[in-house]
Amino acid sequence: MGEMLVRTECSKCRLRMFPERKHTNLQEMIHGAVTLSLIDISLFAAMRTLTGGDAGPAVTLELSTQFIGAGKPDQPLDAVVEVLRETGRLLFLRGEVVQGDHLVAGFTALVRKASRK
Repeated sequence: MGEMLVRTECSKCRLRMFPERKHTNLQEMIHGAVTLSLIDISLFAAMRTLTGGDAGPAVTLELSTQFIGAGKPDQPLDAVVEVLRETGRLLFLRGEVVQGDHLVAGFTALVRKASRK
């Protein structure tokens, strides 16, 4: 995936990647699998930065993604995530993948946190 930056913005987490040619499909747009990878990684970045949780042993249980627009390889690609609810074992999240004002995808996810030993 290359270099990525993470930061918190109020109650949201922003994970930024810098697309390269290897991240594109035959139409020279960012491949959907790359967008999905960014989303999945952003769930754990949000877990770590917004809740202080141990994201290492956590797992994605569910991820629903709506592809809305094509990602362009010449601009940074950002996943912006918020935590909707946290329970003892689960984390409910939602977010968007954007390039500036351009919406690339929307998503919701459910992450299972590590079990307490």
